[in-house]
Amino acid sequence: MVRIKPSTATVLFFIILLVTASPSQSLSYSQYRSLFSLAHSLMKRVANLRAARGDIEGSERAQRMVERLERGLGLGFWGFMWSAGWDYAKNYSWRNFSVTELYGAVSEMNELLRYFGELTRKETDVDRVAWVRRNYQKVLSICNSLFGRLLSVFRQSGVLREVVETVQREVVEGGLLMDCLELGSNDLKGLIQIIKDMALQLCSATNSHPDL
Repeated sequence: MVRIKPSTATVLFFIILLVTASPSQSLSYSQYRSLFSLAHSLMKRVANLRAARGDIEGSERAQRMVERLERGLGLGFWGFMWSAGWDYAKNYSWRNFSVTELYGAVSEMNELLRYFGELTRKETDVDRVAWVRRNYQKVLSICNSLFGRLLSVFRQSGVLREVVETVQREVVEGGLLMDCLELGSNDLKGLIQIIKDMALQLCSATNSHPDL
């Protein structure tokens, strides 16, 4: 059934942005734990799903994401945060930050949440498979547009852009979206909701800046 993965990437860069945007709007520890726990659970299930169907290379890629997320649940998070925070401070300013694209990304996340909500209401495997057949290309198109917007936001070479490109590649070329929907969309839905909330916090902090 279908899945999309704002895995380490989409998840981590929004963490960094909110931490650097405004102390009053930084992530709480509970948000951080929920985000990484959901992403870790989802990618572990993807790794197992791929291994069960004989996709060893794909399973290994997913397992590497699992390992990165495990480091993110520990002290390794702060090392990444330092690198990504430095990238943000060096390459982006309030004047250069594309709030319009970020709001567009939020709108597309709302669309994804609507689709995933439909999928979770399907009660049988037959209904879920039929839903995926009808809607997969539409959901994939939204995801592609979402990644395009995020790459417009993070247009300079650096950790943040690399993280978005890595996730985009796994979704577009690695079949991550389909894997996630096959496993069910509850974890994925939760991830998108948290990331959307974080993006809205960032939009709010940015709009309050006097240079805009």
